[in-house]
Amino acid sequence: MSSLHGRGKDLARSRTAQSDSPPGSPSLTARTLRHERLSRLELGGSDASSERASARARREAREARLATLSSRAGEDSSRDYRKLYESALTENQKLKTKLQEAQLELADVKSKLEKMAQQKQDKTADRSSVLEMEKRERRALERKMSEMEEEMKVLTELKSDNQRLKDENGALIRVISKLSK
Repeated sequence: MSSLHGRGKDLARSRTAQSDSPPGSPSLTARTLRHERLSRLELGGSDASSERASARARREAREARLATLSSRAGEDSSRDYRKLYESALTENQKLKTKLQEAQLELADVKSKLEKMAQQKQDKTADRSSVLEMEKRERRALERKMSEMEEEMKVLTELKSDNQRLKDENGALIRVISKLSK
């Protein structure tokens, strides 16, 4: 008789555990899966591999919590479900804040990346303009150099003409001085 009495208590416990959740209300796993899908939709274009890894880690943690909760439910049928709901709610809030922080960090990193890309484009544009200016200066210097070379040639011709005229002048002076004697 005592074995029947013990079995009756176990049966009553399992019935109360099953009937504690109202019919038609989504289970904890369904709610977390829905939350996970929503968070994935919110993330949008984030890195898929890190998203999968974090989703996998959350899923494993959730499964571990559910396993501990189910083992505790079998042990203690008079669990306060309001406290469980409140703890799940606070955990969800913590996760939401972490998600928002991660999204802000992602936006910050994206803006920094865009700034760096813009700076790189500006530097490239500056470099090309500097190179263009250097080319112009180089061409101008080459033109000046070629003009100076021409002037040097003219100068050497003028010097040689001047020397020739000096020699002729000296010869004429000698001839005039011999004739005047």
